[in-house]
Order: sequence, then C-alpha cells, then structure tokens
Amino acid sequence: MSCAFSLLESCHLPCSRYLSTTFRFSRGWYQMQRPIKHKTLCLCRNVQTFACELAKASYVPTPQTKPKSLAKVETIGAFQKLPMVMPSVDIFQSASRKAKRVLPTKGIANVAKRERNRGAKQLDALMKELAVPLRGYIENFPKRIYLHPYERSLIELTFGAGNYEEVLKKVDALRKKVVSVGKEHAPLCAKSLSKKEAEERLTEGLEKLQEIFKCEGQAIDDLLYIAKTLRAMPVVDLEMPTLCLVGAPNVGKSSLVRLLSTGKPEVCNYPFTTRGILMGHITLDYQHFQVTDTPGLLKRCDEDRNNLEKLTLAVLSHLPTAILYVHDLSGQCGMSPSDQFMIYKEISERFGNHLWLDVISKCDLLKESPVVFITEDREVDHLELVKYRKIGPEGALHVSVKNEDGIDKLKKKVHELLMAQMERIKSKRIQDNIEVA
Repeated sequence: MSCAFSLLESCHLPCSRYLSTTFRFSRGWYQMQRPIKHKTLCLCRNVQTFACELAKASYVPTPQTKPKSLAKVETIGAFQKLPMVMPSVDIFQSASRKAKRVLPTKGIANVAKRERNRGAKQLDALMKELAVPLRGYIENFPKRIYLHPYERSLIELTFGAGNYEEVLKKVDALRKKVVSVGKEHAPLCAKSLSKKEAEERLTEGLEKLQEIFKCEGQAIDDLLYIAKTLRAMPVVDLEMPTLCLVGAPNVGKSSLVRLLSTGKPEVCNYPFTTRGILMGHITLDYQHFQVTDTPGLLKRCDEDRNNLEKLTLAVLSHLPTAILYVHDLSGQCGMSPSDQFMIYKEISERFGNHLWLDVISKCDLLKESPVVFITEDREVDHLELVKYRKIGPEGALHVSVKNEDGIDKLKKKVHELLMAQMERIKSKRIQDNIEVA
C-alpha cells in the first residue's frame, strides 16, 4: 500500500521538476539519483472509468450501452444519394459468372467428394452474389417516413400511394426466396452420394435460382426505374431563396421562367405542357436564386385535382418559396378570367404567408374591354371580379414576353422579392438556432 501511495505522489510532481533516472520504492519513501532536467517530458493523469454494479458482495463491471440514435428526418437531397441499381438480367449474369469460377477445396482426392464440394460452394456463392446487392438496395433506399415532406410528396405523386414501399417489399421478398433456395439446395448437393448426383443437384439448384429471378426479377427493374426517376428530380436548396411561378395552365409561366432564369421549360400553346417541377437559376449582383416552374391549377376542389396540380400545391406547402402568380386576361389560355379569379382567391388565402408578386402576362393582347366568356354570368358579378377582369389584382405588373414590355421592371421586382425572401430565411435560421440552444 505504501508503495502505491509513493507512486501516486510521484504522479503529482509537476512536469518542470527534476526527474530521476532511477526510482527505488521502499516502505513509503522513494529516492532520486543522478537528477537530470528533462525539457520535453510531461506527465498526464488521464483517468478512465467504467460503471459497476454490486452483485454478491463484489463489483461486476457493467458495459456502457450507447443510447439508441433516433431516426433523423433527411434534408432535401436524399434522392441524389440513392444507390445505382443494376438490371435484374445483369445481376444474375454477373452472379453466375462469379459462381462458376468457384473451385472445390484443394486436397480432395475422391471424385464424388470433390464434385459435391464444388457444387455446394457454387450454389452458396451464387446465392450470396444475388442476395448481397438486393440487401444493399433495401438498406440504402430511404424509408419514406424519414424523407423531407416535399420529397415524400414527390414519391407519392409520381408513383402513387404505397407503390414505392410495395416495390421495396417485393425486392426483399425476392432476396428471402433466393436465400431460402440456396440454403436448401447447397446442403443437398453436399450430401450427394456420387459425382453424377452432385452434378444433377447443382444443375437443379442453379435452374431453380434462375427461375425465381426470372419470374420475380421485375421488382428490381421497377426499383431501377424508381431510382432513375427520383435521381432526375431537381434538387431544391432550402437555404437559397426560391421563386415559384404559379397560375392556371397556359398563362405564360414557362415563358417567364425562360426569360428570368437559366431554366428552359417547354413552351407550347396547349395546357399542362409542364409535366413536373422544373428548376432554373437567377444570378443577380453575384447572388444566386432558384426559380421553379409548376404545373397549372384548375378550378376544382383538392379531391378532384390530378397529380400535376397536387405537385404544385406540394411545392407551396413544403418549400419556403416566394410566389410569382401569373394571370392571363387575354382569353388565350383557355380559361376565363372569372375562373382564374376563383383559383387566385383560393391560393392567395391558403398561402397568404408567402411573399407575393402578381403579374399580368400577354398584355400586348389585352383590349380595352374585359374578356367575357359565354359561360360567365355578368349578373352575379361583384365589384372585385369586375375590377379583376379589367386590370387584374391590385398592384399587378403588366408584361409581355413577345414585346418585352415591362420585363425590366419585372426583373427589378423579382430581385427585391428574392432579397426579402433571403432575409426571411436568415431570420428563420437564427430563430431555429435560438430554439435549439
């Protein structure tokens, strides 16, 4: 005990003291001989501890268990992390080639034993070569509940409710069947009594695995299609201000996106030419902004909307965007100003917390008198609708892509809107950091 106490005392010596090359401990004392001054040596007293529990009058070490990490919701960009999926035919052919190269264990002189050893090893190798990539797909494709709400909506609206999970379940079922067949036929091949029987059971196992993969391999091809489709989805940076163009079909949203940004959506004179979310970028004063072109909205309730319309609503619901709402009062878009007014009122009330800018497109086609469709009833008009038919919403900009009327003013207003959106994003980030702290 005294010796241990002397050692403990020596540990408390400061590193600048003279240290001895020889220590002799005896009944609680120590002696230093030939003292030397060591300039670089430092003593560190790091203590490592562990938890113990009392059991039967003795301390038993208890291993420290790490707390289970909670599943974290992914930020936007999970689709770009998806694994590369090989076609089912390529997976099987590659696995077959590797399995055929497996040789029997060296040193087996008996022909029958050598053949059944080779057959069992090849079946086991084929099973693993098929099952390993399938397991990788299942583990690396994110669960939908952990995705960002926007990407969750993209999956549901693109492939239908539940189809994403169903394809993953089919791939997992295929993996389990492959493992089951491999574990069934490899031992049978290993128990063969002759070379011929071993060869027959090897062939039987290979054909069974090939049949299963051929019948149910479509699930892998479906997963390949899902991966390619999701990976092609535009990535939205939540920290970058985003301008979202919204309006009825064929009102000129795509033309404005091409004019304002680097985005090049298709422009045609029929509705729903925008079949998804199209991204572009704007660079103003060395600052970068995002622009999204969205499918048009029709006058109907949410239950009757198609997936393209729901995609537009998903963008507005889950992404921090500023809205550039486009109106066409010329009658060229195929929808009456009255119907556009009803859609506009609904969207402005639902997403009134967004920063907003109204634009009247195709102003070169506007006439002095308002456009009135035959289906409209003038008797039920109210003052706000009459005013909307003539000049659109209050404060709206009138622009023409064809004549470039009002385009410079529009770009200036868009810049101001995006700068305001940037300040809003910064304020929210600061507020979130304060709440976390």
